[in-house]
Amino acid sequence: MRRVAMQQIGLLLFICMGTLLRANEQKPLQTVTRVDLSRYLGHWYEYARYPNRFEKACTANAQALYTLRSAIKIGVRNECSDQNGKPKVSEGWAKIADTRTNAKLRVTFFWPFYGDYWVIGLDPEYRWALVGEPKRRYLWILTRTPTLDSETYREIGRLATEHGYDASRLVRTPQHQHQQQ
Repeated sequence: MRRVAMQQIGLLLFICMGTLLRANEQKPLQTVTRVDLSRYLGHWYEYARYPNRFEKACTANAQALYTLRSAIKIGVRNECSDQNGKPKVSEGWAKIADTRTNAKLRVTFFWPFYGDYWVIGLDPEYRWALVGEPKRRYLWILTRTPTLDSETYREIGRLATEHGYDASRLVRTPQHQHQQQ
């Protein structure tokens, strides 16, 4: 009798653990339904980001310039300033991974290594974009101007949270020089 009870308890614990593990699984990351590349291309300011190793030296003025190279290829130029104000520039390119939506790209600065770049939030007027990747290790808020009102920032933070990101990890990027690339 005691053995049967222990087996039942063990089975119940196994079921509960499985349920908890499934509850902690995140839903697959969803992108916006469509990105109009002609409107998305151009100059963007990095308003905020998750800290990451490849932007560790970037302390201010992070900006990106996207240019069309072909029907499925986009030029990418990232620039920032280090702690001494010295510019750091990275040039690469992105290929469109989902031509149906244009919301999923694969970016490289050191071929053949690519990273996912998914547009998961986008202002209808293309004033800001929320960019992430499926494993939710990276997140960026990009804006067309160096400033953003606090209500819009909170709205984007809520959107990031809805996508399974921890918005409290976002670090704002100072924009000391307000000139475009």
